[in-house]
Amino acid sequence: MSTGAIIAVVVAAVVVVAVVAVVAKVASRRAHLRRTFGPEYDRTVSEHPRREAERELLAREKEHAELDIRPLDPQARERYSAQWRQVQERFVDQPAPAVEEADRLVTALMAERGYPTEGSHEDKLRRLSVEHASTLDHYRKAHEVRGRDGASTEDLREAMVHYRSLFTDLLGGDEHDRADHRDEGHRTGERCAVDAHQHVSR
Repeated sequence: MSTGAIIAVVVAAVVVVAVVAVVAKVASRRAHLRRTFGPEYDRTVSEHPRREAERELLAREKEHAELDIRPLDPQARERYSAQWRQVQERFVDQPAPAVEEADRLVTALMAERGYPTEGSHEDKLRRLSVEHASTLDHYRKAHEVRGRDGASTEDLREAMVHYRSLFTDLLGGDEHDRADHRDEGHRTGERCAVDAHQHVSR
């Protein structure tokens, strides 16, 4: 084999290795983003070209890494849980104000965890999406109902349930605490359904 042919083979091999490396890097990054963002990855990709969407998600990760996110201590978790119970009780007679209060309580909890809360609702979604992607759509739906004129009591009940999902996720705690809050979240939905029915029937 001539020297020229050998050089051509070597160059082709280098190119193939480089292409394989790039493909593997892209695949690894994509798998990482899917694991991290879950349904938020699919949502973002459905709204933007894939490469643009992935750049956006990587930017969110970088921004999140610069935040001082901290867990709540047990006393703070209990305090917020007690406040949520008060909001829930208020829903019986004042559904719309209770939903407003639920939104403020979620925002206060975000701030205590270390999330900046200034800016638009979309800014909050971006900041939460890295660690709380699984409950992010609940926040979107609750916000949508809250901004709707003439929302029915049933709509407001659903908003409370959606807020509860994110609230529980933000509350954190060990696995036992998480299980307790999930069970309480299901009971919240059931109680709010009964309360809403009673409220409408009055």
